Amino acid sequence: MTIPRFWLIVPAAGIGQRMQSAVPKQYLRIQQRFLLDVTLSRLLAAYAFDGCMVPLHPDDCWWSSSDSAADARIRSCIGGEERADSVLAALQALAPEADRDDWVLVHDVARPCLHPDDLQRLVTTLKNEPVGGLLATPVTDTLKRAVADTGCVADSPDRRQFWRAMTPQMFRFGLLKAALEDARLASAAVTDESSALEMSGYQPRLVAGRSDNIKVTTPGDLDLAAFILAGQESSAQSSE
Repeated sequence: MTIPRFWLIVPAAGIGQRMQSAVPKQYLRIQQRFLLDVTLSRLLAAYAFDGCMVPLHPDDCWWSSSDSAADARIRSCIGGEERADSVLAALQALAPEADRDDWVLVHDVARPCLHPDDLQRLVTTLKNEPVGGLLATPVTDTLKRAVADTGCVADSPDRRQFWRAMTPQMFRFGLLKAALEDARLASAAVTDESSALEMSGYQPRLVAGRSDNIKVTTPGDLDLAAFILAGQESSAQSSE
């Protein structure tokens, strides 16, 4: 039996409209480096991936000046209009090298604070799974379901049923590629890789992750991410 390989995809084709910036958010700076470079360098330091593909916007003019562009472990391809399009483009670019049963991990470029322990737990938990799964955190707040178009509360669903999806999301290469292709043919809205697998009838496994694996969405999130990273680095140094 062939030992599955592990591929990493980090979509970076977005334009980050909510950041109110002249550059896409992946090229804003955190700890004096591009957010994209921080995310990629931490991922590649935490696990020995067999290859890494970064889908980019066709008009990207910042990639060439990034540290990642000079990293021989990282390749790029042209992404698509939506996240799902970019991930599928990366899968297609990797397809000549990858086997159906290989693993592919997709991670948000705007999640620089992924802890190495979470990445290792994800891989260890899912390595013998037939489909795959994703990092997620259980919802701790009380939830309210709204009455459509009224702004009033309909009921309070049991929060024990709900998790906040995060990344990485880790799936068998062939299954993810087929699910995204089917979703495109059906013009289905795909919000993450798990949702594509769910549409194909699969039930991805939830793997509990740390709540500090935040996604940088607004300008204030950059300061929070820098604070979290400083804390993780301090903890790592004190444990050495």
